[in-house]
Amino acid sequence: MIAMERYFRMLAKLNASDLHLAAGRVASYRASGKVQEVEGEAPLEDATLREMLAEVVDKKDWNAFSHEHDLDFAYQLEGVGRFRGNYYEQGNGVGCVFRLIPEEIIPYEKLGLPDIVSTLSDLDSGLVLVTGPTGSGKSTTLASIVDLINRKHARHIVTIEDPVEFVHQNKKSVLSHREVGKHTDSFASALKAAIREDADVVLVGEMRDHETISLAIEAAGMGILVFGTLHTSSAAKTIDRIIDAFPADQQDQVRGTLSESLYAVVAQVLCRRIGGGRIGIHEILIREKGLAGAIREAAPGSIASIIGAGRGRGMQTLDDALGDALKAGHIEGREAYMKANDKKRFQEFAEADSD
Repeated sequence: MIAMERYFRMLAKLNASDLHLAAGRVASYRASGKVQEVEGEAPLEDATLREMLAEVVDKKDWNAFSHEHDLDFAYQLEGVGRFRGNYYEQGNGVGCVFRLIPEEIIPYEKLGLPDIVSTLSDLDSGLVLVTGPTGSGKSTTLASIVDLINRKHARHIVTIEDPVEFVHQNKKSVLSHREVGKHTDSFASALKAAIREDADVVLVGEMRDHETISLAIEAAGMGILVFGTLHTSSAAKTIDRIIDAFPADQQDQVRGTLSESLYAVVAQVLCRRIGGGRIGIHEILIREKGLAGAIREAAPGSIASIIGAGRGRGMQTLDDALGDALKAGHIEGREAYMKANDKKRFQEFAEADSD
């Protein structure tokens, strides 16, 4: 048994999401959004931690880390789950973070997503973006949607990730999991190949640069259903982020192609739930009349109006969703204030919690 296995099993037992180890510090874990130290542990020594980390990866990856001082990878522990690992160098020596990825994909029906999100699994084409800050559950949401497609439709689904997180078993669909750095050189090269691989659905783990974004938009325009992620907090900011990824002289053209291919944006945050645990809060924009014009005309203020007009269809702004969760007693005013785009709207509730 490798020395790290004790920590991996502890993480699963505590229902924690992340493990933090660093030379000179006590081992810590994140549960319900809070980072706390493991009780009864002494600070880790650099040499000891390096030995522990070297056991988890193969010699090639360890050598790569020794030269580049950063490493991203995935590790599987049977009966516990997969772990997305990151090694790094810091002031006192080596450090790492492992995120627990459950072996079983949480079914869409148990994830508590708004009903309208399930309709995304029935699309034939278009670009669907799931956005939010790091640790907001984007990968979990996408995995549940892909699983829903897998259960309902006979399609070829290609996932492109760095590293591969959730591993899907073939049900009605056929899955091809591709890992950047191992199975392909980059997200962009894998996207180019997916177009030639008779893919019906492509999941792009992260849209990092304008080439990847451009290819995702192109693939969606060619009749492929493309899911991607961005680190943005609202639908309007997502559209701006995509456009801003391109040089100024290309932005008008990109607005045109994006206006034709973008079908939905699901922006999400995780909030601390009253009574324990966390709850996902979502902003949802679905394509309907007026969206293409708002994108082409660079009118981000119109996005909120489109969402408001589509509330009966299931659309909602993040702040409205936070307000609903606050009214229902799921979250505290301070939590709503911290996650809101319009802080003033929740300031009085945050102040009430402080009294």
